[in-house]
Amino acid sequence: MTAEEAEFEKLNVSRTPMAIYRANEEVTQTIDSLRDGSFSRGDKDLFRPLVDSLLDQHDPYLLLLDFESYLACQDRVNTAFLDPVAWYRMSVLNVARMGKFSTDRTIKQYAREIWGVPVDDEGA
Repeated sequence: MTAEEAEFEKLNVSRTPMAIYRANEEVTQTIDSLRDGSFSRGDKDLFRPLVDSLLDQHDPYLLLLDFESYLACQDRVNTAFLDPVAWYRMSVLNVARMGKFSTDRTIKQYAREIWGVPVDDEGA
């Protein structure tokens, strides 16, 4: 989600994490895999805090709502990867265009706009 979409969702809740969990089979499978011990050698309690926070209706980070768009994007990535010529072209263009990208700037922007954390802009 964009920062604007996230702000809109915080003010106008369209769906709760539990509603997303119940409605989206991929989300359900992911959460259930965390819950049933698939990623923790059978330890069903290891990821319980994570699952609880993902399903919390007051999740300030809107993780499950954003996870749906991540899954859709990942489907597009999977399809693109199957076309080597297009994949190589996209890869080269991505590297060539990343000069403007700044991890520091991005993290500061998220801190300020999404998380509401005061940030020192010196050196940004």
